[in-house]
Amino acid sequence: MTPGLFLSFEGIDGSGKSTQARRLAGHLLDRGREVVLTREPGGSPGAEEIRRLVLEGDPDRWSAETELLLFTAARRDHVERVIRPALERGAVVVSDRFADSTRVYQGITRGDLGGLVDRLHDAVIGIEPDRTFLIDMPPERGLDRALAREGAETRFENFGLDMARRMRTGFLDLARRLPGRIAVIDGDRSEDAVAAAVLKALP
Repeated sequence: MTPGLFLSFEGIDGSGKSTQARRLAGHLLDRGREVVLTREPGGSPGAEEIRRLVLEGDPDRWSAETELLLFTAARRDHVERVIRPALERGAVVVSDRFADSTRVYQGITRGDLGGLVDRLHDAVIGIEPDRTFLIDMPPERGLDRALAREGAETRFENFGLDMARRMRTGFLDLARRLPGRIAVIDGDRSEDAVAAAVLKALP
């Protein structure tokens, strides 16, 4: 059996990571792999219900600690029901966000919760991607693109430019600490150029 492969995309809102996740999934499908394209928060029925709780409404709706517990619950369900079964049957899982988002959003930018994030992850998640593509984008451009989208899921965008800057710094710091897993991709160029760089960084 072909071994499973777990790939994730990270970046600030508006970075283009969702587009690149879809493109990579299509590329791998064209080459005959079974691909599970998924997202976080969400990816399973229970996790999608939690997604609505955390991505909609007033920015101050939840504390950082409550967000962390909600995201961890959603991720546990996602891993149990979607990610692990797919990997066990040899599929490629392409996830639009995973635990690195929680490390940055709740662990760094929404409170000094990094230790708690790691303890919860080790206790109830226990899996990391084989490769993470960090689509890097200037916060000003990313936030403009994110706010231009239609829809109700704007709670994190509504925290503003300062939050976007802190998130970008957090992601880049994480990439410097984990260069073997996280590949930083310049997202401030054409979609095709970014997609080519993602393919070059495949494990």
